[in-house]
Amino acid sequence: MLISMFISTNCDSPQEKKTSAIENQLKICGYKSNVDVVALYLARQGLRNIPSLSQFRRLKYLWINNNKIQDLTFLIKNYYLTELYLNNNELTDISGALKHLCSLQILFLHNNELKKLGKTVKELKGMISLQTLNLFQNPLAYDPDYRLYVIYFLPSVQLLDRKLVTQRERESALHLYNPKRTWVMQSIAFGRRVDTSLETMVESSRCTQSARGPIIPSDHEFGNNTNKVPFEDPEDAVLVRATTRSLMEFSSVDWNKVATCQERRLKNKTEEPLEKLTVQFR
Repeated sequence: MLISMFISTNCDSPQEKKTSAIENQLKICGYKSNVDVVALYLARQGLRNIPSLSQFRRLKYLWINNNKIQDLTFLIKNYYLTELYLNNNELTDISGALKHLCSLQILFLHNNELKKLGKTVKELKGMISLQTLNLFQNPLAYDPDYRLYVIYFLPSVQLLDRKLVTQRERESALHLYNPKRTWVMQSIAFGRRVDTSLETMVESSRCTQSARGPIIPSDHEFGNNTNKVPFEDPEDAVLVRATTRSLMEFSSVDWNKVATCQERRLKNKTEEPLEKLTVQFR
């Protein structure tokens, strides 16, 4: 486990203080070269900014919490980071500072001064491995739809603000930010009950076809090399599925009337015409 070291108050300048904090940690952990550094603990040092950490190319775990950090440009080359603790600082904007950290799995940004929810979430969209995210105690967290917004636009997140993301929340977020997709999923993927019969639907659709364009695009089949033409109305997609679904057939036979192999050889049982009941439906 990494242990922090208090920095002497005799440092001549802020730059010396920053450098001293990093050097102290390297000595504590016994790192012999920059390439060996995978974890760095710089928390609670009273730092306002940090020099570039680009020399630590394999850095995976970084604690910079409980400082006075306002700028994150020192992380521009640390692509291997998987855990980043930036909570309890003075960050007001993270645009352009974190989007390259595609391997990040844990990110703590709580108790800062982040105000713009859209810009903040946009910066994190490329983090497809991000599972744990803290944004509470920021001004942006007071947005009434804050939690659902983050859940929808950052689908990989499983633990948000120390609370598990539920399936119900994901469904609510989808319904709020993409209601059309929700409707189509409910209509097509899970079926949809209608009051009228299929024949009535087909006849009604034919009557209105000329008024609102073709119901079924001429190239709607899958597997061809033509561009797919989207349906003008989701109802048409439901109709296409109803009219093109596979025909199902069930057959029933009374096997007591079928002679066995032994009976056929001995001819002990008279062969009777096979009676088979077949039912077909869509």
